Amino acid sequence: MGLKRIKKQINQNNRDHYISLIALHIVIALLIHFIPFFSKIYFVGLIIYFFFRILSANISKRPKEVLIACCYIVGAEVLLRMTSGTFFYESAKYLVILYVLTGVFSNGISSKAFSYFFYLVFLIPSIFVAYINLGFDSNFRTNVAFVLSGPFCLGLSALYLYNKKIMMREVLQALKYLSLPIISMTIYLFLYNPSVKDVLRGTESNFEASGGFGPNQVATILGLGMFALVVRLFMKSPNLFLKILNALLLGLISYRGIITFSRGGIFAGIIIITVFLYFLFKKSSHRQKSRIIYSFILLGILGASVWIISSTQTEGLIDKRYANQDPLGREKEDLSTGRVDLFLDDLQGFIQNPFVGVGANGAKELRLQKGQGLKASHNEISRLLSEHGMFALFILLILIFTPLIFRLNNKKNIFFYALLGFWFLTINHSAMRIAAPAFIYALALLNVQYEKRPIRRKRIIWQR
Repeated sequence: MGLKRIKKQINQNNRDHYISLIALHIVIALLIHFIPFFSKIYFVGLIIYFFFRILSANISKRPKEVLIACCYIVGAEVLLRMTSGTFFYESAKYLVILYVLTGVFSNGISSKAFSYFFYLVFLIPSIFVAYINLGFDSNFRTNVAFVLSGPFCLGLSALYLYNKKIMMREVLQALKYLSLPIISMTIYLFLYNPSVKDVLRGTESNFEASGGFGPNQVATILGLGMFALVVRLFMKSPNLFLKILNALLLGLISYRGIITFSRGGIFAGIIIITVFLYFLFKKSSHRQKSRIIYSFILLGILGASVWIISSTQTEGLIDKRYANQDPLGREKEDLSTGRVDLFLDDLQGFIQNPFVGVGANGAKELRLQKGQGLKASHNEISRLLSEHGMFALFILLILIFTPLIFRLNNKKNIFFYALLGFWFLTINHSAMRIAAPAFIYALALLNVQYEKRPIRRKRIIWQR
């Protein structure tokens, strides 16, 4: 009888193809690991598949399809980068921009989104300054694209999604598609590095445990995956089977994120999860709150278990990493691992060039000319000030106050502060190296709609 009940639950849960999609993405991870060239096939397949979905959908349904396509690409970007699946380093950002532009031409934009048009205009002067300061050579396009593809991705995404009406079920579907390639990446990381004990290198960020790629980017996207799975656990796990499945996936993603030894992405994930759970609990009915408490207890037990396993597997080094200690237990002087110096260096560039800045990618080029090495800023705010001058002030005012003003008249999106928080936290430790902070920022601007409950009217019986 128990087996029949489990089969019934699996069939019910697979109505949105969730379990089938998870199985497919586990297979994708296996193929990429054992047949590396498959990563490029996977990337080309994604481009074709999502363009087909967008263009074949009715005009009214295209915002949902654009949302799903962009979320998936955002989730897949780091996996594709670490496995050399893309043809250009910034391919994911370009693809998000293309999908968004397809939506813009199909559905248009809100007349109230004009502030993001000015935001995009304010980015342009830095290109001309870079041309004057650095000259045009073979690296000009690459250098400018490296620092401006993220901001342009954010501006165009915000322009399109601002006040766009989307059903809550469609937002949850988009977050599901965001999590799927992150599940693939997690499985790939286990295949690439089955045991972290074999690659322990003190308390610094661990490239081997991060799939041979940048731990900062890997941890950032895994932190975002943690958030997506927590949303799934609390809002799309109506029975025990789904709760166990999503809790297991959440545990695996969290573990791989922690053992990258990169803290920024994990801290960001934990903070936005906390913010989301606060607003979910606040908006829920009394009956729903009791269910949330049970799920929260499960989440707490899971979190403690993952940390204990991580600590054991890293022989206690992860505890020292998060306590800002070296392998011998001595406290490190610089908690920011050099980021403060880069921040101050960027501010110096702003002070010396307050009107138009040093130009796109100019801060990094100036550090190289000074003999400080090829160091890119980890902080998007200081980079904006250094490279855009006074235009950065207008850019920051638009980015911060436009969503807050939008929120005054639209408080339906329970993810608003979590999504905006992810953007703000990420740009302060990882700038805009990946597309995630750009597009996740734009998701906060959605006009989320809820299903209307059917009105039940009593049938009137006329009596003679």
